[in-house]
Order: sequence, then structure tokens, then C-alpha cells
Amino acid sequence: MPRKLRRDLPEFYIRTAQEQGWSTYKNGQLLKQLPEVFDVLVTIDQNIRHQQNLSQFNVGVVAIEIPDTRIVFLRQLIPEIREAITVVRAGELIIIERPNSR
Repeated sequence: MPRKLRRDLPEFYIRTAQEQGWSTYKNGQLLKQLPEVFDVLVTIDQNIRHQQNLSQFNVGVVAIEIPDTRIVFLRQLIPEIREAITVVRAGELIIIERPNSR
């Protein structure tokens, strides 16, 4: 996710994997590490739900699955992202999609 997007979600503590020093972690490693610091992972990885059994991790996941992930299109989803972060529970996946974002 673009770091600039955090300005649109000031009510949440947001850090990137790079800022945490986790940029070399694969998804499974990242999902195991996250609950020590965070409750929710917001990702634009459109394959995470197919690659991981998310119910086994103690973190909620919000996956944004849109054709174009440039910030201009991600900003259009801020209300949905905000709501998803608020309601997602550990081991749960919420998918945000808008197929016609181009």
C-alpha cells in the first residue's frame, strides 16, 4: 500500500512492512509476525486469499482487489477501507473490490 494513503486514515496507526523491517518476509512469515504489533493487515496482494489459510492467523486481513492500484483509485475506496479495518476480526478476510476502477 502506498505510504501516502495513511494521511487519509489518520485515526489508525499505520506502518508499512518496510518501515517495520519486514520487507523480506514472505506472506506466511508476515502474517505470523503481525499480531505482535498490529490487529489488521491491509494489502493490495490480490492472491493472498489463495496462497494462505488466513483463518489460522491471529490478524484480520483487508485485501483490496482492484485492477489499478494507483493512489488516485485507492483513495476512492477510503470509506470502504475504513469500515473494513474497523469490523474485520482475527482470522477473517474482507475483500474490497471495484472492478471498473480504470
